[in-house]
Amino acid sequence: MGRTDEIADRYVDDHAAADPVGATFAGIAGHDDELTDYSPEGFAARAELARATVRALEASEPATYRERVANAAMRERLGLELEMYDAGITTSDLNVVASPLQDVRGAFDLMLTEGPEAWAVIAARLARIPEALDGFRHTLAEAAAVGRVSARRQVQACADQCRSWLPPEDDFFGSLVAQADVDAGIAPALRADLSRGADRAREAVAGFEHFLRTDLAPKGREVDGVGRDHYALASRYFLGAAVDLEETYAWGWEELTRIETEMRKVAGRIVPAGTVDDAVAALDADAARRIPDKEAFRAWMQELADRTIEELAGVHFDIPEQIRRIECRIAPTNEGAIYYTGPSEDFSRPGRMWWSVPKGVTNFSTWKEVTTVFHEGVPGHHLQVGQTVVRAEVLNRWQRLLCWVSGHGEGWALYAERLMEERGYLDDPGARLGMLDAQAFRAARVVVDLGLHLGFPIPANAFGWRSGEHWTPDVALEFLLSHSRIEEDFLRFEVNRYLGWPGQAPSYKVGERIWLAAREDARARKGPSFDLKEFHRAALDLGSLGLDPLREALAQL
Repeated sequence: MGRTDEIADRYVDDHAAADPVGATFAGIAGHDDELTDYSPEGFAARAELARATVRALEASEPATYRERVANAAMRERLGLELEMYDAGITTSDLNVVASPLQDVRGAFDLMLTEGPEAWAVIAARLARIPEALDGFRHTLAEAAAVGRVSARRQVQACADQCRSWLPPEDDFFGSLVAQADVDAGIAPALRADLSRGADRAREAVAGFEHFLRTDLAPKGREVDGVGRDHYALASRYFLGAAVDLEETYAWGWEELTRIETEMRKVAGRIVPAGTVDDAVAALDADAARRIPDKEAFRAWMQELADRTIEELAGVHFDIPEQIRRIECRIAPTNEGAIYYTGPSEDFSRPGRMWWSVPKGVTNFSTWKEVTTVFHEGVPGHHLQVGQTVVRAEVLNRWQRLLCWVSGHGEGWALYAERLMEERGYLDDPGARLGMLDAQAFRAARVVVDLGLHLGFPIPANAFGWRSGEHWTPDVALEFLLSHSRIEEDFLRFEVNRYLGWPGQAPSYKVGERIWLAAREDARARKGPSFDLKEFHRAALDLGSLGLDPLREALAQL
């Protein structure tokens, strides 16, 4: 084991102890009964751990190519985390997708729920929710006191999320502990602990909602956009690369135009001489593409994911035995998204594809979601993330468990959709239109995200739409409704997501762009000896890393 690996492995243990919620998401055992310290002191301690680790990495001398890649990847990631912390972004951030508020609730989705021991762990974590949210409240209040506070829209939306987890809208914590009623092995004392924990969690969430509405929201920024300095840093964090923001904005418009031109051609195969809307209506009316309830839809996702793994294993990809199982689940939320969570380190928890069913939705179209299963499953996130966890012989624990770069991961998943098209898995015109519609949505997000945060004007464009005007949240919603076939409630949530999580949404298409460029560069360098399966194996064996380090590493293969 090289010096970099020793530093990385020690960091994993120390970080898991300092961030138990993060440990749960990463599948690191031993901390599921704890919650992360979200107080100012807790954030400072984690920043100091990162700072000390960077110093140790800089002082080390990697001996091999593999170790040099690992060292560069870790310094890049931790360095950007520190830049975000030092800029005051980490301790003031509150958004509707990925802040401590959502992490505290979401950690329970990944915990074991079978047997008394598992329920005792859940009871212990429930009892700590008041302390965790109180610490986060102090952090946000301290940041707000010096003028660092999220936009008012985000604060109010997060307060609405708190309300949505509580009676009468819902009862997330009550529903969680109610699952213990079916386990006959749970003693009365443990049931009482679970009930008290749920009560305390409800009270803590209600108190946090009150803090958001009455204390923090009045201090929130009226302006939603974060401006160039914040955005440029966030973009580098999500991509692991510095890109020309003006050029990326222009490219987003061009990419959307290209995709929608292709969509019109595919629509003509579904309804001769018809429009895209005509094709969508025909597909939605096709009984063979409709599923009547959410459980049947979950089963459909599971069957397609399993079949895809079986067909691709050993043919297009070397899929390790440990990840030839994926579990499709219905999420306990209702935002309307489909997402992936990785396996635990010991694979006792499999990789999972979750579907958050929107309120009021009672039947489902499959034509839109074939490509989503490829994105979240194989050859998308499940292959990428799962294989990384498996490859202990070439990746250290930090690379396998804690490193995630959105541009790398989401870019790969979009690249995987494109790859399945190239391999003939989307030859059905309905499934192909679904893939293109999803791609158009991701391209539209590049435009919207950059436009909202950087104040870019709407250019003269192929759509003849609002040329010269500037972006607002309402204009963004109008644009997304015009360029996707997604429910309005979900798109309203998406606009809030972009406003609160600057730089993340473009990382999908920008990441795919860089993956495609890396493949073509390798093809040009290797000529007739280029082998696509070997390219994928070598690229995935690098683990997740920033896109600039990825390009450098792939150029040496």
